Amino acid sequence: MSLASSPKHGHALIADIESFAGVRLGPGTLYGAITRLEGDALIEPLQPEGRRRPYRITDSGAESLGQILSELKQTVREGEARLATLRPLFRALS
Repeated sequence: MSLASSPKHGHALIADIESFAGVRLGPGTLYGAITRLEGDALIEPLQPEGRRRPYRITDSGAESLGQILSELKQTVREGEARLATLRPLFRALS
């Protein structure tokens, strides 16, 4: 999701993910994910900038992200609907 806004190198990815998700990834976790995403052609490396190698999301990656976000929206809607049915029960027990 971080690469959907712009290409980034590893350090920038770690900082961005921490800012929007509240999770600080270690380098091993990040580069393991990069390897998997690159292997699945969801991201691709760009020309190195000095010692840093930026990555960008591919068209396939953007499609995949869109599908995942759509599924998450459906999960959130279902969860909210189920929670809404519980609230009156909790109020009645109070």
